[in-house]
Amino acid sequence: MNKLRNKVAVITGGNSGIGYGIAEAFSKEGAIGAITGRNKDTLNKALKSLNSGFLALSGDINRGEELEHIFKTTSDKFGEIDILVVNAGGVVDGVPMESITDITEDHFDRYMDLNLKSAYFTVKESLPYLKDGASIILIGSSAAHRAAPGMTVYGAAKAAVISMAKGLSLDLLYRNIRVNVLSPGTIKTPAFDKMIPAESLDEVLQTWVDLIPVGRPGHPSDIGNAAVFLASEDSKFIVGTELLADGGMTNISLMK
Repeated sequence: MNKLRNKVAVITGGNSGIGYGIAEAFSKEGAIGAITGRNKDTLNKALKSLNSGFLALSGDINRGEELEHIFKTTSDKFGEIDILVVNAGGVVDGVPMESITDITEDHFDRYMDLNLKSAYFTVKESLPYLKDGASIILIGSSAAHRAAPGMTVYGAAKAAVISMAKGLSLDLLYRNIRVNVLSPGTIKTPAFDKMIPAESLDEVLQTWVDLIPVGRPGHPSDIGNAAVFLASEDSKFIVGTELLADGGMTNISLMK
């Protein structure tokens, strides 16, 4: 349980859902560092179950000065950063996922800002604090590969993240920094609950589960374990690529 022993990690959005699953897996493997998020209550709650080498930093990833504070604070305490997980993103609070016939330009911009622009500038702001040879993990989505009602803009943003990882890998080769994408499928998290009306949640979840060859939704720990692999020396020959953690949903078709 020491694959990340004393590695300094920053996990954005590490206070709940997939981000917390990644933070928990990193903690178990001996990593230290910071989790970030906007909700101080959930940050402090998450921190209690991580090892004592983690700290919680509140901040908005869409604000450059707050990102800089996060990276500087982490680096000042622990030294150069070995691992960056750009997880913050997903559903925009209060903005429904809609068809092109209903979406507004403001809704489009807010989804792109949260899921694409923020990922790019999170990486950019981290660079002065990253160690040469660091691992950067961007969080994509199986929605980049499969169309679903109302998810066109979100899927397009995540497809761009997958492409962006290749370009960033090329940009950062001179520092031996690896950039890869980890793309979850259907994961049962609070964010999933935000996407679906409560009265339809069980039915919609089952519809998605029926498409998953392994027969169940993913858990945050499934993504955490995959992230440990991409963060560790086990994946040192993997760069600029995507790891799908979706129970086979994208690449295996269930004929019924």
